[in-house]
Amino acid sequence: MSFSRLVRFISTDGKIYVGDAILPGSTYDARKATHAKIITGDVFGEYKVTSETKAIKKLLAPLAWEQIPTVRLLGLNYAKHAIEIKMPKPAYPVLFFKPITAIGGPTDIIPVPKIAQIDNETDYECELVIVIGKKALNVSEADALDYVLGYAVGNDVSQRAWQIKKGGGQWSVGKMFDGWAPFGPAIVSSKIITNPQNLRISTKINGQTVQSENTSDQIFGVAKTIAFLSQGTTLLPGDVIFTGTPSGVGMGRTPQYWLRNGDVVEIELENVGSIVNKVVYEKDTKAKL
Repeated sequence: MSFSRLVRFISTDGKIYVGDAILPGSTYDARKATHAKIITGDVFGEYKVTSETKAIKKLLAPLAWEQIPTVRLLGLNYAKHAIEIKMPKPAYPVLFFKPITAIGGPTDIIPVPKIAQIDNETDYECELVIVIGKKALNVSEADALDYVLGYAVGNDVSQRAWQIKKGGGQWSVGKMFDGWAPFGPAIVSSKIITNPQNLRISTKINGQTVQSENTSDQIFGVAKTIAFLSQGTTLLPGDVIFTGTPSGVGMGRTPQYWLRNGDVVEIELENVGSIVNKVVYEKDTKAKL
């Protein structure tokens, strides 16, 4: 028996478990689950969904840092987003990386360090997230989805001043901070989501919708992305791939909107669920760059 919605969580006994979320009612959102069936074994190999259940006290990122070999991200991957920031559609996927320390959970805070507060241009980016399930090297577009363990939703938090003005074109400089890639609430099996190119995705800031699009607007869909990234480079089980954001980001709005201390960012992906993260400005830091 394979999992449907894999979650990693702290239970009421204080221990961390991996489980298959038990969804209440008609919701598809694992963030609303109160219990999960415990999973034993290796989710990238042999595992078992048991009948034992545990209460969910706090959801964590679906994968622990040590389970994630790399965090890859695409830029400019939605047609309307490229238009709003006045950039041409790329001929090939635009790739950058984040460190695993950027990974956060579906309800964790988004900490904004002092270095990112100096020129406050902190932005939100709702994204469909791919989790690779097995080694993929030189795979074809036709076979690419066979290498997907499942899907999640994430936020590629971005500091535009460091990404564009100060970073010398090094995008990762403005995107690498701790906790700036929260994702979850679960890894939804690719057996449930068979077509990742027709899913509604949205962002709300303090309850107001600022992004609302369909993944059909992606320039490079999931299959094309995996096929391209696997050419000459082996994708490993546990690799996490953020697939770009649609239009409506703060940088592209008039007037521009930058995340402020205390803002609550809610990001939802159809058939996957939602993550809700509060922006918290850090106070105790020595950075004066």
